[in-house]
Amino acid sequence: MKPQSIEFNAIIQQNGEMNAAFVEFPFSTDELFNKKGQVKIKALFDDKVEYRGSLAKMKSDCHILGLTQEIRKQLGKTFGDEVSVSLIEDKEERVVEIADDIEFIFNENPAAKGLFDKMSYTHRKEYIRWIEEAKKPETRENRKIKMILMILDGKKGI
Repeated sequence: MKPQSIEFNAIIQQNGEMNAAFVEFPFSTDELFNKKGQVKIKALFDDKVEYRGSLAKMKSDCHILGLTQEIRKQLGKTFGDEVSVSLIEDKEERVVEIADDIEFIFNENPAAKGLFDKMSYTHRKEYIRWIEEAKKPETRENRKIKMILMILDGKKGI
């Protein structure tokens, strides 16, 4: 059975002075999802831009959903604009795809791999994205080594 999507319109708000945006979730997560804390969701903005993230409570009365710069760019919208939101709870496991060369360095560093596997999906994704964004092969190699050192040093993310 496909979960019922929750739809609403919201104004894109600026988070303080930062170049960060969010919309308020106008419903009770407790009633809808039986959760008071963070709720993992899949959202569709203006029926065209998909996003996988979380509803979070950030010192706010209600839960909020962040809109990354990338999403705002794709929508052609900014602070003060209205956006339509359609979302469902995301119950799929969040898996980070790891390229063979990165898997190889993890196999040589099992302690780092163990720590990496215990990290949140977001932190694992950040590390892998950072390596994969390298333009030159030598930058990629350097970042793989740096990642192992950072993980062993206890750094949770980039």
